[in-house]
Amino acid sequence: MPLDPQTLTPGARRILDAAAALFYELGITAVGVDLIAERSGVTKRTLYDRFGSKDVLVATYLAERDQRWRAEVTAALERPGLSALDRVTAPFDALAAWTAQHSRGCAFINALAELPDGGHPAREVAADEKRWLLALFERLAAEAGLADAAPLAGELLCLHEGALVVGSVLPGDAIGDAGRAARALIAARAWSG
Repeated sequence: MPLDPQTLTPGARRILDAAAALFYELGITAVGVDLIAERSGVTKRTLYDRFGSKDVLVATYLAERDQRWRAEVTAALERPGLSALDRVTAPFDALAAWTAQHSRGCAFINALAELPDGGHPAREVAADEKRWLLALFERLAAEAGLADAAPLAGELLCLHEGALVVGSVLPGDAIGDAGRAARALIAARAWSG
């Protein structure tokens, strides 16, 4: 189980901040606790006292990233003047802003690829983020009155996640392309409904 990032001590916060930067830039499995302790200016003992294990630290890193991502999406949904149909694609707008600051792809997909053990606590955090986004797309589609909201949500999630992967490895505007494809898909559903 991850720790609540909002309740960390100053020392634990330094550890988490250092670990988050290292995990995202270098990869989870490439980063050891020695490097995290060195970068955060604490001893390994302090790291283990605060987090118990690297696994809990990884899960806490992803939990905090999830909180920040959800806040970004919520802010995109709260922009004034959005129609119900615009709200369905707001997560794509949030993704464009997010990836401008985070260019190494999706931390959750990266973690799932690096952590094959199904019992690792970080895998549940990563999977929960994807379930949340799927449920959000379904809720927004239903609120917009679109037919077959659940299948549409699955299609939108595939576009969203595919854009993250493609955008991190190929030149071009995968996020913009996916957003336009999502809008076309939604328009077709709205027109046929």
